[in-house]
Amino acid sequence: MASSQHNKTPRGETTGLVLAGGRARRMGGDDKGLVELNGVPMIEYVLCALQPQVREIVINANRNRERYGRFGCVVISDSQAGYLGPLAGMLSGMLAVRTSWLVSVPCDSPLLPVDLVSRLHTGLEAAGTRLAVAHDGERLQPVFALLDVTLRDDLQAFLAGGERKIDRWYARHVYAEVDFSDIPDAFSNVNTPEQRRALETVLQETRTRPGS
Repeated sequence: MASSQHNKTPRGETTGLVLAGGRARRMGGDDKGLVELNGVPMIEYVLCALQPQVREIVINANRNRERYGRFGCVVISDSQAGYLGPLAGMLSGMLAVRTSWLVSVPCDSPLLPVDLVSRLHTGLEAAGTRLAVAHDGERLQPVFALLDVTLRDDLQAFLAGGERKIDRWYARHVYAEVDFSDIPDAFSNVNTPEQRRALETVLQETRTRPGS
């Protein structure tokens, strides 16, 4: 269970991890975090929404590390080679951070909730767990997660055993499903050129730009 100190300081004890380490095959191999929406790299939308919610941000990237470094964040690669998926990025984050908590988000969700971290912390504290995952009302959103960094040893052993699937690792633990059914579109992401165009339209209609 989270300690009372953690409960009082969720922002100060939480590092944000932006997952940008995938191959993005459905996007033709383009590095998704650097794909532009209305002239702005996708990751910039994510960083601007996440930064006020956490103590610091690290970016997990296995390509274009120099370009990601220009956003002013520490950039880390997977600690294990082979593009092993989001769990490998989460492990790298847990091994690198100095805070008690890590919140993970993908680089291609520009509508990231501005209260994601506080809601995940509230759900985690209410359930007395070390792991909280967002639920959009229809399904779990597994890469939007808040993790106690002491889970790193278990995750490391899980990956060392050849496991890769995030839902299988979550099933090893009691975790809180946090309800975000009031804002399901906040988890819209970009995996195809068609989804990219659709999100550009949404951002234009809502006049959403980083820093606005």
